[in-house]
Amino acid sequence: MKVVLHGTASPLGWPAPGCGCASCGRMPAGRRRPLRATVDGVVRLPLAGAPPAPYRAARTPHGLELTGPDGCRLLLADPAQAGDAPVSGPCDILLIDVLAAPHRLGALRAAGTVTDATRMVAVGVDHRVSSEAELARRLSWWGVLDVADGGVVDTADPAPPPPPAPRRTLILGGSRSGKSAEAELRLAAEPRVVYVATGPSGGDDPEWRARVRAHRERRPAHWSTVESTDLEGLLGRSRDPLLVDGVGTWLAAVFDECGAWEGGDRGGVEERCARLVAAWRDTRTRVVAVSDEVGLGVVPVTAAGRAFRDALGRLNQRLAEESEQAVLVVAGRSLPLPL
Repeated sequence: MKVVLHGTASPLGWPAPGCGCASCGRMPAGRRRPLRATVDGVVRLPLAGAPPAPYRAARTPHGLELTGPDGCRLLLADPAQAGDAPVSGPCDILLIDVLAAPHRLGALRAAGTVTDATRMVAVGVDHRVSSEAELARRLSWWGVLDVADGGVVDTADPAPPPPPAPRRTLILGGSRSGKSAEAELRLAAEPRVVYVATGPSGGDDPEWRARVRAHRERRPAHWSTVESTDLEGLLGRSRDPLLVDGVGTWLAAVFDECGAWEGGDRGGVEERCARLVAAWRDTRTRVVAVSDEVGLGVVPVTAAGRAFRDALGRLNQRLAEESEQAVLVVAGRSLPLPL
């Protein structure tokens, strides 16, 4: 199956927000993004009717599936659908508006519809991403191809290998910096993710409960959630990727357990931190952890606040030393921290 991608004024059958980025200044005007396709020079997508024989089209829980005479399957994913039932088999080519629904990649992998042999192609790219550089950064995480207008995807060519993923990534940032969203995007294409929530449930605080609820609602349905402060054990046991959110709330819980806010067992806090660093170093699973970058504001007015700030700053440094990647997120922009 050979697919030629084309630019057009309208996306693949579904309305997309934005201006098409011909003049908005955020995407180059001279680069037309693939928004329609021609299969084997015979079938045009989106379909205006039934495809010619012997091509077969079927609507599935994931979108439009097109099967060619050679048995190859193309899936034109509908980002509005969240079906988890597999189609008739793994698809060979996936066309997906990945900016609309990046976590659909992981759901399709979980359903067996997308495998390592599937050629995944981004379509409908517009100013929902801020620049070509940001687009390339995200697609590299997910193993999605960026095909220009007139580009060809051919199942006769070898599928590109899955992108190498760092085992340990530490994402730092201040409050409302976008650090949690950055962590979630990095794991969007994974079929299984364990979201480790280390913070309190909220108790009688309605504002905190609303924050927790907002985090839960934006997690993909195919992810599992564990509410625990046993990060050491999870890093040692888990075989699925972990998203830890976050190290700061974990440390606050350790301060509670050790009674360390007013002095208490500060040595116990140091011991737990050392065990966490050792587990982080030795883990065999992929893990992305979110932590608060502290010390950029005013000095805390209490001794307990200063002790917590110092402990978290030291812990962040130790985790970063043991990480393949560390980034600082500021105002939604990610700054890689070189080794």
